Amino acid sequence: MYLFKLISFLPLWVLYIFTDILYLIGYHLLKYRQKVILENLFHAFPEKSEKERKAISKKFFRNLTDSFAETLKFYTISKEELANMLEIHSGNILSSRLDRGETVIMVSGHFINWEAFVLGFNALVDPRLETIYSKLSNDTFDSLMIAIRSRFGGTLVEKSNFSRNFLEKRNVPRIIGLAADQRPGNAEIRYSASFMNRETAFFEGPEKLAKRYGYAVFFVNLKRPKRGKYTITYQLVCEPPYADTPAHSVTDEFIRLTEKGIREQPEIYLWSHNRWK
Repeated sequence: MYLFKLISFLPLWVLYIFTDILYLIGYHLLKYRQKVILENLFHAFPEKSEKERKAISKKFFRNLTDSFAETLKFYTISKEELANMLEIHSGNILSSRLDRGETVIMVSGHFINWEAFVLGFNALVDPRLETIYSKLSNDTFDSLMIAIRSRFGGTLVEKSNFSRNFLEKRNVPRIIGLAADQRPGNAEIRYSASFMNRETAFFEGPEKLAKRYGYAVFFVNLKRPKRGKYTITYQLVCEPPYADTPAHSVTDEFIRLTEKGIREQPEIYLWSHNRWK
């Protein structure tokens, strides 16, 4: 842990030198997950040529390796440095709802760098963010990610503890942050819908929470205009009353917004994840 912290004090441009090397080795030499990446892109963008899809895969892999440097930098980054890196819009809309005593659900897709919006929201908008995460199998990296994500406040709740934590905090206004495009487990309730031209299973936890308890749902729209810079916008997906809304309406709108974000900047979506396995 001490070594990671020491490295994180290096300027981001120095850390990018290491990720440039990692990109060259990982993409061109080891061809890490290239089969999965290109297959995912083939189904998602059948209208594009092979050359265009390969160009997206290269940009994606460079963004992925850059995210390693950025996430490590987050270990010691100051609020001033973070504010220079992130341009955040509409965050005050969520804070105002908390001030009125509401609990809000925040959903996102796996866009690079997803750690930026967690840290950025806690540091620059409001620390009343409760992030649901999955424990990493490696204890050292799990401890590192917990230390990074909790630097500026906020709460981390491991996925298996969510139900108990939710019941304990039923009356505490907060933002519940969820990555809602993960593949559900076999034992979880599934909803199947078309996503990037393939039938895809979705876990409808956010929708069930929103409709049962009357929570508004916001979508995190993340863009990477250039290296080391992000714009983050919070967009209302839906809000109560839900009495007359059709089944799966929240999940369907999340899918639509996620697809829109992917098509606008495909190189920042996590194509190396075998989402359609």
